[in-house]
Order: sequence, then structure tokens, then C-alpha cells
Amino acid sequence: VVQAIVRHQQIELIEVDYDRKGGHMTTDALDRAVTDDCAALVIPQPNFFGVLEDVDGLTDWAHAKGLLAIACVNPTSLALLKAPGEWGAKGADITVGDGQPLGVPLSSGGPYFGFMACKQEFVRQMPGRIIGATVDKDGKRGYTLTLQAREQHIRRSKATSNICTNQGLLVTAATLYMALVGPDGLERVAAQSHANTNELVDRLTGIDGVERVFHRPVFHEAVVRVNQPVADLLRALEAQGILAGYNLSADYPELGESLLVCATETRTPGDIEKYVLQLERIISKRRLDPPCATKANA
Repeated sequence: VVQAIVRHQQIELIEVDYDRKGGHMTTDALDRAVTDDCAALVIPQPNFFGVLEDVDGLTDWAHAKGLLAIACVNPTSLALLKAPGEWGAKGADITVGDGQPLGVPLSSGGPYFGFMACKQEFVRQMPGRIIGATVDKDGKRGYTLTLQAREQHIRRSKATSNICTNQGLLVTAATLYMALVGPDGLERVAAQSHANTNELVDRLTGIDGVERVFHRPVFHEAVVRVNQPVADLLRALEAQGILAGYNLSADYPELGESLLVCATETRTPGDIEKYVLQLERIISKRRLDPPCATKANA
């Protein structure tokens, strides 16, 4: 998504390699990849592999190099993890993320909504309208429009706002979700997601032929490697009504037959049990019944 946006704006996106043992970004890799004309470092938390990054070290590294630190976060994870404003000595400069985890149903890729926050010094460069907290005449907490760039009315071609009606609807849905679950409920959602994923990975790696790939902590996704073609296993599990994960073998061939798995708070112990038992059955059956070899005629 980012590549598609910046491609025609004379902005180069540099992908930084990851540590093969931890699945995370290191400052050594950054030193090799970053050039003098770089503007910012995007720090995902958690990253694509589900691994938790060393956000303090990466943020401090970026600031020491004169770069902006941009946090890209899963909002649900922040109920348990450190907020971007607390990363490193000075905090992240900009925070972005996808609002889909906040009660927005999966729908073949969208529509969803994104969110953005920044330090006060960048607020006038923010797209859209800035809403601030206040109190009404009865002393109750309320929200009001506090900043709106004049370009949205007098120079629309230079305006930064691109917020559409469908995103407004989804923001309203997410607001209702957060109001319903509250801070304590959101923390329980995050904790249950984390616990379910740990349980799933522990059970999966107990199967002969399945191993965990990265040693660093995760939030609610993790990478496992299997001793058989991932694509075949995914098809077999789908036939049993199980969407078992994302095949990483095409995007990251260096990881071998690897699979990104996830278990959110919506998964039950029975769901995890079914997944584990079915995968174990399929792997065992394929081990006992390998594909027949074709014999060449003498």
C-alpha cells in the first residue's frame, strides 16, 4: 500500500532486512540500509511476522540519525504494549495504523479506516480536521472541531483532507465498539488474543514436523515452519473448515515452508484443539502415505 502511494511522488521506500533468528529489525541492518537523504524510519509494532520490535532502541536510533520515527501499530496491542509516545527518550513523532481491529468486520479487504496521530509540532500538516477534547456547560467531557485548514474551503486542490463518507461510518462503528468494551475490556481482548496465540503455537510445535521460526516475543501472530508443502496443508485444512494461516513460502522463500498463524480473542479452546488435531492428522497421514514414485521402464 505504501509503495503504491509513494511511487509517483519521488519518494523512495527502502525495505530493511530482518534478523533471521529473531524476525526483527536491528540497528546493524539499518546502518547498512540507510543513506544520508533518508527522512524517516517506519517502525511496525508488531511487525509482519507478529514479532515485537525493540521500539525504544529503534526510535532512539532514528532520532540520533536525524530521522522522524513513524510508529505503525495494531491499536488492540496498545492495550498491553507501550504507547508510541513513550518509545525511546523522545517518543515516536507520528503514529499510524489500521482501525479494522476495533470492531470492524473483515470484508475482503475493506472498506476499513486508518488513524493518524502526531506530536504537536506536526499538527498543522495533518490531513483532515483535528478534533479536540473539551467540556460542555454541565462539565461533561465532549469533543469539538479545534483545527481545520483553510485550504479545505478556499484552495481545495492543495487541501490534505481525503476523508470520505464510508470511512466516517467505520470510524463511528469503531467509536461505538471502544465505548462498549471500555479500557478494561480492550485490555482483556488483547490479553486473550495473546494467550490464544501462545497456546496455539505451543500446541502446534508439539507436533512432530512443526517448529517455531523466531525466538522473540509476539503479540497475536507467529511464524511456524512445517516439514511438508504449506500450500498442500492449507488446502487440506480448508477442506475441514479451517483457515489455517498465511503461506509465507512465496514471499519469504528463505524461511522454507513457513506459515503465519494467528488466534484472536474470538477463537475458543475448541477451535484451537480442532486446528491442532487436524494438522497433526494430516501431517501424520502424509508421512505414512508419501506420494507414489513413478518407476521407469527398464
